[in-house]
Amino acid sequence: MNIEVAEERDNGVLVLLPVGRLDSANARTFESIIMDHIGNGEQHLIVDFSRLAFISSSGMRVLLIAAKRLNASKGKLVLCEMQDHIHEVFHISGFDQIIPILDSRQSATAVF
Repeated sequence: MNIEVAEERDNGVLVLLPVGRLDSANARTFESIIMDHIGNGEQHLIVDFSRLAFISSSGMRVLLIAAKRLNASKGKLVLCEMQDHIHEVFHISGFDQIIPILDSRQSATAVF
């Protein structure tokens, strides 16, 4: 199953907006999308969760891989606009200590 991912630019920063669910059925597709952008030179990336209702450990793994790859090249991944139940999963798992999570897209773009 594929995942719909809208792409926007906000102050020159690429923003990805996954829609619906990010789980084992579509995590590889999402990983390909992110890694293609990083491979094409994107150094600053925001994933806006405002349209995402669910994320599994497979989806979280994709974000961790992307964050590590960007960090290695002095880039940065920032997450924003998470629903409370998703934010709680990131907090409990400790991912919020690895990848910055901000409340708004405006706050996320200000990081860059």
